[in-house]
Amino acid sequence: MAKKNTRNTRGKIIDAAWQLFYRQGYDDTTVEEIIEASGTSRGSFYHYFQGKDALLSTLADVFDRKYEELMETLDPEQDRFEQLMYLNRELFAMLENSISLDLAARLYSYQLVTRGDKSLLDHNRTYYRLLRQTVLQGQQRGELRGDVTANEIVRVYALCERALIYDWCLSEGDYSLSQYAKTMMPMFLQGFRGKPAEVCRNVQNSIL
Repeated sequence: MAKKNTRNTRGKIIDAAWQLFYRQGYDDTTVEEIIEASGTSRGSFYHYFQGKDALLSTLADVFDRKYEELMETLDPEQDRFEQLMYLNRELFAMLENSISLDLAARLYSYQLVTRGDKSLLDHNRTYYRLLRQTVLQGQQRGELRGDVTANEIVRVYALCERALIYDWCLSEGDYSLSQYAKTMMPMFLQGFRGKPAEVCRNVQNSIL
């Protein structure tokens, strides 16, 4: 129970912070406002975070929770390659509609210069775990290549997502990130799709 409460308290702080950052900007948001909006205490805030800057690395937590929500909506019969594309589109739509461009750019800049925890590369995150689960299922069904490790496919997928976000930030958001990714992500990852014969063979094996 204590572990759940700990997660809830930290989660409340993160949720409140990112809502305030989006609504009124990072620079105009104070720690006191985050504490008030989250319904927590100053002691709780500084138990989890050294200061407001430390919250920049928690966008990874926001992404993780979004993936958890999306996994609940997936059609179990859908091709796993198409599921990966769906996850990407929905994540990027959330990024465009809930996270300001300036804040996204600040986060990625922070990850480049920090000597501490690089949360975006933490392979123990929910994000990576759910992606590996989807890829492994795709390999078992023959929808994704089996001669490449699941970890490598996930690594390339995450790399492509980061590259698109970086370009979007550098371009100052002069195009729709989710719409551009809808075209580019399948092109980047097409080489990992399983061959039709392999898909049929795995379907037959599952029936037998």
